[in-house]
Amino acid sequence: MRLPLLSALFCACLSAPVIAAPCGNTSAGFAAWKNDFASEAKRAGVKKPGLQALANAQYASRTISADRNQKSFRYTLEKFMEIRGSSTIVAQGRRRKARNPEFYAALERKYGVPAGVLIAIHGMETAFGHFMGDSQIVPAITTLAYDCRRSEFFVPHAIGALKLVDQGAITPATRGAKHGELGHTQFLPGNALKYGVDWGGDGRVDFYDMADALASTANYLRKKGWKKGKGYQPGELNYTVLKEWNAATVYQQSLAIMGAGIDR
Repeated sequence: MRLPLLSALFCACLSAPVIAAPCGNTSAGFAAWKNDFASEAKRAGVKKPGLQALANAQYASRTISADRNQKSFRYTLEKFMEIRGSSTIVAQGRRRKARNPEFYAALERKYGVPAGVLIAIHGMETAFGHFMGDSQIVPAITTLAYDCRRSEFFVPHAIGALKLVDQGAITPATRGAKHGELGHTQFLPGNALKYGVDWGGDGRVDFYDMADALASTANYLRKKGWKKGKGYQPGELNYTVLKEWNAATVYQQSLAIMGAGIDR
């Protein structure tokens, strides 16, 4: 039996998917996109502080420039390791492990990830916390969510950043990398929200605290499939998990080499 026209239209409206805020490739549409995205964020559970941070976010031109000029995927392994200072990371990494062996042993007992991997990530991402970024996280990640090139990938991380503001884990002014990564090991906000660990037990996950950040990194790798006691060199079981941390093959190879050097 056919439904009356009005009833059919009503049912269609109920079943129609919610239309996402339209993306753009210049700053011109960013303000309008934010207004649309605010509704999407609110439906996802973002509260007033996060929505206010979104409203105040400015289009991040430096982030778009960086996104268009990524070079890591084009380097040879040798060049990548030279640029990243692999020998320095390994040398300093060994000293860091020797200064605090129980901390790294405790992480490995709980998550199964050896010290070398975590220390190598820490060294490569922020030079052991010496430079954690100079871009405001909320503008950076919302700009990438708006930008058409990889909007679908960054939208969940933009929602994550706004929720982190709600929780007080970051503020609208907190700075990180140009792609919105934050803290000692440069978590994308959605991953920070999902995998963050309060290692210090103070009731707050702080990615700018080394212990919380490294525990969160170990937790992330475990949740992505890391198996305790298994190897992480190319061809070994845990090497595939390194791809979950960074998509660049040279990064994965460097991490395996440096991690083994630190744990030697």
